[in-house]
Amino acid sequence: MDDTAIRMRYEAVRPVLDERGRRRFAAAEALAAGRGGIATVSRITGIARSTIGRGLAELRGTSPPEAEPGQLRRRGAGRPALIDKDPTLLEDLVALVEPSTRGDPTAPLKWTAKSLRKLAAELGGLGHRISRNVVGELLHGLGYSLQANRKTQEGAHHPDRDAQFNYINDRVKAALGAGEPAISVDTKKKELVGDFKNAGREWRPKGKPERVRVHDFIVPELGRASPYGVYDIADNAGWVSVGIDNDTASFAANSIRRWWKTMGRSRHPHATRLLITADSGGSNGARVRLWKRELQTLANELRIPITVCHLPPGTSKWNRIEHRLFSFITQNWRGKPLVSLQAIVRLIAATTTETGLKVRCEVDPKTYPAGVKVTDREMDAIALEPHSFHGDWNYTIRPNTPGTKR
Repeated sequence: MDDTAIRMRYEAVRPVLDERGRRRFAAAEALAAGRGGIATVSRITGIARSTIGRGLAELRGTSPPEAEPGQLRRRGAGRPALIDKDPTLLEDLVALVEPSTRGDPTAPLKWTAKSLRKLAAELGGLGHRISRNVVGELLHGLGYSLQANRKTQEGAHHPDRDAQFNYINDRVKAALGAGEPAISVDTKKKELVGDFKNAGREWRPKGKPERVRVHDFIVPELGRASPYGVYDIADNAGWVSVGIDNDTASFAANSIRRWWKTMGRSRHPHATRLLITADSGGSNGARVRLWKRELQTLANELRIPITVCHLPPGTSKWNRIEHRLFSFITQNWRGKPLVSLQAIVRLIAATTTETGLKVRCEVDPKTYPAGVKVTDREMDAIALEPHSFHGDWNYTIRPNTPGTKR
């Protein structure tokens, strides 16, 4: 019995099937699988065994009379939706899976490290009566997907990884609850500028594909683009600076500065602090001295403390900005050659979602020298306060100049 094949077939047809169609699909798969088929298909699809049994009865012609044309169920059948009777159920489910949510940066799908059985048990502890199968259905509706193990291997497992995720989640919830800004930042994959092949497919007249270069050699006069993103978690809004030079900590900090001046200050006029969640590596890495020096400059300019919480090493795919912003940008420009910086800006700025994502994008024309050294004396001048839990990952930089925030 090929579980992967059943899963692939179900994921392919599920979006276009109604309730009866899903029931009969599962029944047909269980029938074809033979002994143990009902249990296997139920585990893979999340459809209850009793529902698959009804589907088998329909296929065999032994079920009660069908519903009238246009109906999914017989008149009077069915129960009210669980989320209608239990209005806090979805909110509690999201709160349980959010700290351990993973995902592929190139796709807007997510998956969780917690099993359906464990989630059902935890929801039960919160006073909800729900089965693991219904948990699976709710997760499907929230955009979660079953994934093979090979897609969840992310390197060494730090012993404090889960504790750090919970710490970050608590800090973000506290900031949002207090009406303070919380942002997720990262550099998107660097892109060659020019008529190069871009992954994905788009509708075009038959036999007239977009013509692109055969080899991906940089065009010196066009160069590369380094999109650095800032995602405002509370506002569901993104800012992207398209850099044309080195991806350094100075570039990263300036992108945050431009977000604040362009979007953040008007959205959070009464902010008394700023929370940043970022990866542990790259230009905004936890060990990058220049990153901390540039944040000190930024804190002095904004005249508010800046708190940074880094994701544990090897977990960059869990960064919120990957799922909430970058994945949709990738979807929006799939199959479109990034022929110029202006084209990149237009494609990024045109990115929207059904949940109301707003994106602004501009080119950053500045140059950022690589290899800038920060001396011990400069580090000593930074008003850096490590947190009691993993001060190497979590710290606050306070303004070290007098004055009030602006």
